[in-house]
Amino acid sequence: MDFDVAANRGHVPVLRDRMAELLAPAVEAFGANAVIVDGTLGAGGHTEHFLTVFPSACVIGVDRDPEALKEASERLARFGERFVAVQARFDEIGNLIAAGEGEVFEKVRKQGLAGALFDLGVSSMQLDREERGFAYRVDAPLDMRMDPTQGITAAEVLNTYSHGDLARVLKTYGDERFAGKIAAAVVKEREKQRFTTSARLVELLYDTIPAATRRTGGHPAKRTFQALRVEVNRELEAVENVIPVITDLLGEGGRVVFMSYQSLEDKIVKRALGELTTPTTPPGLPLDLPGTAASYRAITRGAEKASQAEIDLNPRAAPVRVRGVEKLAHAKNGGAT
Repeated sequence: MDFDVAANRGHVPVLRDRMAELLAPAVEAFGANAVIVDGTLGAGGHTEHFLTVFPSACVIGVDRDPEALKEASERLARFGERFVAVQARFDEIGNLIAAGEGEVFEKVRKQGLAGALFDLGVSSMQLDREERGFAYRVDAPLDMRMDPTQGITAAEVLNTYSHGDLARVLKTYGDERFAGKIAAAVVKEREKQRFTTSARLVELLYDTIPAATRRTGGHPAKRTFQALRVEVNRELEAVENVIPVITDLLGEGGRVVFMSYQSLEDKIVKRALGELTTPTTPPGLPLDLPGTAASYRAITRGAEKASQAEIDLNPRAAPVRVRGVEKLAHAKNGGAT
C-alpha cells in the first residue's frame, strides 16, 4: 500500500487500491471501451488512481461541489480527454449520460459502463474547509451545502423547521437520543436570536445533552451536525435514487461499488443490492423460472471493512463499509441503445 499524501493534497482516498481491485475485472474486459463513473469525485484521489492503473479507461467524475470539481479538474488535467468532469448531484447520472456529448458518453450509450464508484457522505475536502460549516470543532457559518449555490442551509433548517420536524431530522438522520429535547432548546433559543454560526449551536448542545452522556458518547455535536448535513443535502434520497439508475447503466460484466460511512446509508445500499442479487423464483422450486434469475451478483462478502493497516494510515477509513455488485450476462444492458 503506497500512498503519496502530498500528491493527494493531504486527502488520502479511502481503500484506493481495493476499489481498483474490485473494478479491475470489468475494466480489463471492456478494454478500450471502459468508462468508469466516479460519482463522488471530491479531491479526485480515486479517479487519479483509476486513470493511472487503467491506462485504456476513461472516467466521468461527478460532484455537486463546484469548488471540489474545479480543483480535481486541475489536478487531473494531465489525463486529457480521458477525464470528463460534470457538476451535478450523483443521482442525476442517468440524464447526464443520455445527454452528454463526446466520445466518452457515446461509449457508455453503446456499451454500458464498465464500472462505477460512490464514496458516500461528506468529503474530506469539505470537512477540512472551516468556512463550509461542516465541522463542529470550529466556529463557522452554518451552511453545510455541498453545492453552495442550491438548497437551504443548516441555519435555515434550525431557524424555520417546527419542533416536530427538527426532532425527526435529529432522530432519523443522527440517531440522537435527545432529539426532542434539543429541538425544544433550538426553538426556544431562536426566538431570542436566529442561529447563524456553529459555535452557538455547539454551546446549546453542551447545555442540553446530559453531562453523563457527554462524557461517554463522543462529541455532543457529532450526531446533530451529521443529521443537519444529511437533511440539507438530501443525501439518503440521492443514494436511494442512484442505485437503480447506475446498475441499469452498467454493461454486461460491469461493476459498481458503494462505500458507506453511516448505518443509514449502508442499510439503503444493503437492501437495494440484496434485492438485485436475489432471484424472484418462488421459494421451494429447484430451479429459477425463466425471467426470475438474479441479474446481478455480489462481488463482496457482505460489507467489507478497512484493515487496521488502512485505518492506521487513514483514520477516516475506520467506519467504511464496502458493498458491490456485477451485472450478469443475461441482464438487460441499460447502457446500450
